[in-house]
Amino acid sequence: MIRFTTAGESHGESLVVVVEGIPAGLIIDVKEINVELARRQRGYGRGERMNIETDTAKILSGMRHQRTIGSPIAITIANKDFKNWTDVMSPSSSASCGQALLRPRPGHADLAGLMKYGVNDFRDILERASARETASRVVAGAICKVVLKEFGIKIMSYTLQIGNIKADISSIKENKIWQDSEKSDIRCPDKLTSKKMMKLIDEARTKGDTLGGKIVVVAKNIPVGLGSHTQWDLKLDGRLAQSLISIQAFKSIEFGAGTKLAELFGSMSHDEIFYNKTKGFYRKTNRAGGIEGGMSNGESIVITCTMKAIPSLVNSLHSVNLATKKMAKAEAVRSDVCAVPAAGVVAEAAVAIELAKALTEKFGSDCINDMKNNVNSYKERLKAI
Repeated sequence: MIRFTTAGESHGESLVVVVEGIPAGLIIDVKEINVELARRQRGYGRGERMNIETDTAKILSGMRHQRTIGSPIAITIANKDFKNWTDVMSPSSSASCGQALLRPRPGHADLAGLMKYGVNDFRDILERASARETASRVVAGAICKVVLKEFGIKIMSYTLQIGNIKADISSIKENKIWQDSEKSDIRCPDKLTSKKMMKLIDEARTKGDTLGGKIVVVAKNIPVGLGSHTQWDLKLDGRLAQSLISIQAFKSIEFGAGTKLAELFGSMSHDEIFYNKTKGFYRKTNRAGGIEGGMSNGESIVITCTMKAIPSLVNSLHSVNLATKKMAKAEAVRSDVCAVPAAGVVAEAAVAIELAKALTEKFGSDCINDMKNNVNSYKERLKAI
């Protein structure tokens, strides 16, 4: 089974990710991983940190000559900014350096983490709670995307909404959605709305404020039957939702029509089933978002994710000084004005990891050629139904 773990602090020496369960015999070019890391760093509204870091992956184990060998793949991503934080973030020096952070930010992990772990400086919390950690997830997702690519599975995303400005993609052809999203600084295929979104981000920057929004992730060419109805923790939508909601600042996840289904009669809520010899079983609508009963149904998996505004504001909100217990402005920590465009890339990675995991659970994970044979046999069986 595919699984991954990450380590590293935002201003520590490096980030580390270990990915297990990737089948042997898979060709992975580190350039593909670095492309995904670069996509994560782009996007209108990003902060100064993106001008400092140029994320690149260094593979330490699990591969020979660009080919996976079945053992854990270990990868590091150096933090170039560490040179400016060596004294503050040294893992081995016993000397305390730097002023303790004692004015927790509303909406962040600062206060809850400090109370939980009994530390006296919430830098111990924010360094790991930081969205810098998502670079590690993008690495794991990039590896899983290579697995999925072997089976024709594609994962894409676009920005649907920033603040109160929402895109209308109803008249845009599907292939243009993905092409135009990648060309856009805001990762939105609606060019007119993109300009309005960027203007709103500029206004937020001027005010020392931040913005959230919504992104849509779509996975195409998914085989029927990933996930299971048999236990609650095997349901594919549940697993995808858990993975996505764990992304920093994500607050809600919707599949298909999502919350709109609350307004509809049952006759308008479900996707009617059709059949022909060429397509087999298919639907003309996709309100379920490609998942029924915790299993993929063969349609595209469509997920909408809502991200709140980043809690690190230049114009800080009210908080409490933990030393004096008196009212104070929260710490002003360097951050983005809006990270929604980048969050789409992180969400793609989260979806890729869960889909690759479900795929290897069903079809095996020792050898990529064995997996392909198993998938082909499965598809042949489905044709006979």
